[in-house]
Amino acid sequence: MSTQDDDVPLDQTMNARPDELQAVSPLIRRIVADNGGPYTFTGTCTYVVGHGSVAVIDPGPDDPRHRDALLTGLSGETIAHILVTHTHRDHAPGAAALAAVTGAEIVGCASYRPASLDFGDMDAGDKAHDLAYRPDRVLQDGHRVAGVGYDLFAVATPGHATNHLAFALPQEEALFSGDHVMAWSTTVVAPPDGSMRAYMSSLDKLRARADAVYWPGHGGPVLNPQRFVRGLIHHRRHRETAILQRLKAGDHRIDTLVERLYAGLAPALKGAAAMSVLAHLQDMAERGLVMATGAPPLKASYVPV
Repeated sequence: MSTQDDDVPLDQTMNARPDELQAVSPLIRRIVADNGGPYTFTGTCTYVVGHGSVAVIDPGPDDPRHRDALLTGLSGETIAHILVTHTHRDHAPGAAALAAVTGAEIVGCASYRPASLDFGDMDAGDKAHDLAYRPDRVLQDGHRVAGVGYDLFAVATPGHATNHLAFALPQEEALFSGDHVMAWSTTVVAPPDGSMRAYMSSLDKLRARADAVYWPGHGGPVLNPQRFVRGLIHHRRHRETAILQRLKAGDHRIDTLVERLYAGLAPALKGAAAMSVLAHLQDMAERGLVMATGAPPLKASYVPV
């Protein structure tokens, strides 16, 4: 979801044509799926790490054109590993078909598990996830995938999704940040699978790292990641303060909060904005700052404590 904020200087330039494999660094190539939209920007970025024997990160949707373009671009090379940051349908479904063609091992995030059923008529987010995704090996925080001339280390970054991982490439001081941090847009955190508390904790974790560049799941690279992450943290704290102010002013429903806080937002993005506001409200409720009356959560009334 794109929101332009002074504390988050978004970069919506992207020099990549769909389904064309491009070198973006000595060890990294990128091919962008042709699935652009309001939540995916120009499309899902699939990354290739290494040469000869390679790893593929986030093969994207189950799109034969994208898969064929990737395989054509890698003609004469071997895909040894397929890594997946999280199970959203724009990132994970291509893994199974790519593995079937290449025999590569699928490693990375855990399979999606539906969240609690305490959300009334809100579904558990199943439609957003690839329910068929089954990795050969689940990576935990710090686990390593060793390749020829490269290493990839899992960095647990829950928040956008409970099972979200980033992958660090120490040879280039780079981090494949998935949908947790992107240069083109702030990240949607949609309960019940998404958690604002986990998202903020993961931002703090990344801020403490010394990565020189992030390669995100959509859009171009984040070139000054520590500064950018600080901006994201400030942006979320500012949003929380604004929500509290609107609650005290008498705006107790999420739909009203969205209209007040996201002036001029495209109608197609209002649903995502509502989910992010809900994520903030749930975090604030857990910390004793607000309380909810009524259900389901998107229709509840929220008041400051």
